[in-house]
Amino acid sequence: MKSFEQHMAELVHEVMYSPVRPTPNPRVGCRILNAEGDIVGTGIHGTHGVEHAEVIALQQAGSAARGGTAIVTLEPCNHTGKTGPCVDALLEAGVSTVVYGSADPTPLASGGAERLAGAGLSVIGQVLQHETDYVIEPWWFAQNNQRPFVTLKIATTLDGYVAASDGSSRWITSEKARLEVHHLRARVDAVAVGTGTAVADDPLLDVRLPGVWPQPRRYVVGQRTLPQLRMVNPQQVATRNPHHVLSQMFEDGVRHVMIEGGATLASSFISAGLVDQLLWFTAPKILGSGTSAIANLGISNINEAIEWHLREVKHIGSDVMLDLRPQRVSS
Repeated sequence: MKSFEQHMAELVHEVMYSPVRPTPNPRVGCRILNAEGDIVGTGIHGTHGVEHAEVIALQQAGSAARGGTAIVTLEPCNHTGKTGPCVDALLEAGVSTVVYGSADPTPLASGGAERLAGAGLSVIGQVLQHETDYVIEPWWFAQNNQRPFVTLKIATTLDGYVAASDGSSRWITSEKARLEVHHLRARVDAVAVGTGTAVADDPLLDVRLPGVWPQPRRYVVGQRTLPQLRMVNPQQVATRNPHHVLSQMFEDGVRHVMIEGGATLASSFISAGLVDQLLWFTAPKILGSGTSAIANLGISNINEAIEWHLREVKHIGSDVMLDLRPQRVSS
């Protein structure tokens, strides 16, 4: 029989690779086990205003949930919003045990674990909390900072180039790495590039995976006049100020944005201290010259180097992805 940790690890993976984004709500998954420990229901919170993960999983489980276990990535909510409290649904279903990863950090919705325990259920918290905190990190950051969580994605050769000297860049990374980028796009509310990249590469910036809805919004940042582009419904933010860019996105409802290029845009966000996650894909190739991933940051001394915390190293096909955070951000 699988342990609660094994169930939670599988659930986290399912949530992270779900094709539906619940913004402005957090990503949450729930798995229901019957009294014998068999999986009888799984739910992942979909679009804003629909049933939460616990309710979806309980609906699948039906009467098999009675006397069973609910495993949830986030502490069940204890308030009424567009839907009722998940705590009520769990109590009505008759589950005997609730296992959760992250405590709900919002004062409005917290208290679910305490209420469940007070009703006589066995409640086990902080199971794989490091992993479940990672799931809700962009949502919680945006809540606290009133701006989108910024992921900067860069793909380079071993010597740090994003394109050869003749401008060619397809394909630096492997097919598996490019597929991973589509999964990353599916998790964010918006994807952004600079006007230089938009004109030179004319990228689609879409998610080419089945079932993804809605597609992320596409932003082009900069003041250059744009030609007709292939990307659907691009929105231009005609400023070079990254703070103004994020302010506009937040007003638009964006809570998590991924910046995909180019070097000038990446450097402006790094210099402003506005990159919250750096995903650096490295392919086992060397060019020796070409287009650098990062433009001049004005750093002339090694002591001025911007330091990053390495959260994770992930092998994807023949490539490596580094998940990095600025030292100012806890992981």
